[in-house]
Amino acid sequence: MRKLFSSKTAVILMVSVIVIVGLITGSNWWANKTNTPPFFQRAVNDITGGISRVIAVPTNAIGTRANSISNLMSTFDENQKLKAKLDGYAQNQVKMQTLEEENKSLKKQLGLKATLTDYETISAVTIARSPTTWQSQLVINKGAKSGLKKGMPVLGDSGLIGRISEVNTVNSKVTLISDTSEDTNRFAITVKGSQGDVNGIITDYDADQKLLIMGQVTESQTINPGDKVVTSGLGGSMPSGILIGKVAKVTTDDYGLSRKIYIQSSSDLSSLSTVLVARTEVGS
Repeated sequence: MRKLFSSKTAVILMVSVIVIVGLITGSNWWANKTNTPPFFQRAVNDITGGISRVIAVPTNAIGTRANSISNLMSTFDENQKLKAKLDGYAQNQVKMQTLEEENKSLKKQLGLKATLTDYETISAVTIARSPTTWQSQLVINKGAKSGLKKGMPVLGDSGLIGRISEVNTVNSKVTLISDTSEDTNRFAITVKGSQGDVNGIITDYDADQKLLIMGQVTESQTINPGDKVVTSGLGGSMPSGILIGKVAKVTTDDYGLSRKIYIQSSSDLSSLSTVLVARTEVGS
C-alpha cells in the first residue's frame, strides 16, 4: 500500500505553499504599489461585504422592533404610574373636601353648643342613611352606652334636625323633622312673630324646595318671612326654645281658611355627617 504522503505528494504540497506565499507577497507588493487591492482580494472583500449587508438587514430590523417594543412598554408603565398618581390626587381632593365640610359643621356646632346651657350635648357621627329613607331617618354611632335615651333632641350644625327614636347599645336611630310618615310623632313648634307666638306642628316637607311646612294655622297673628321658629316644648317630648329655622314664606290653603307656613331649616338636612345629641330628661 502506498504511503499517504509520497514524495510526489510532498512536492505538490511544497509547490502549493510556495505559490500561496508568492500570491500573498505579490498581493501585498501590488497593494503597496498601487494603493488598490488585487482582484482576488477585492472579490473576497466584495463577497464578504455583500453577505454582511444581507445579514445586517434583518438584524437591524429586529433591533429596531425590539427598541420599539421596549419603548412602548416603558410608556405603558409610565402611563400606569401617572394614572395611579391622578387617582391618588382625586382621592385626596375628596378627602380634603369632606374634612373641610366636617370642620365647618363642627365649628358651627361649637357655637351652638355654647348656647345650650340647660343640658349636656354628645357629639355623634352618622354611620348609615338609606336613600329610601333619606328624608325620614338616619343612624348615629352613639347609643345607650353613651347615655342616650329615646326622645332626646338631635341637632345639626345650627339647630334641631330630629329626635332619638330607637336606642341600641352602641348606635341609635334618629327620626328627622322632615319625616312625613303617618305614624310619626309630630314636632311641636312655635313661630316667634312680631305680634306674638304662633304654635303648631310640622305637618309636611317640600322635598323640591327643601322646606318644612307648618300647616292648618288658623291664628290671625301676622307672620313674616324671616321670623324665627323654635321648639314649643308642648307635649312634653321636647325641650322648648331649640332653634329649628326661620319662616321662608306664608301661603293659604285652597279654601282660604288656614295658612301654610314654609320654614327654612337652620341646618342642612341633606348633609348631616356629624350631629349633637342633647342629653335631657325629657325623653320618653
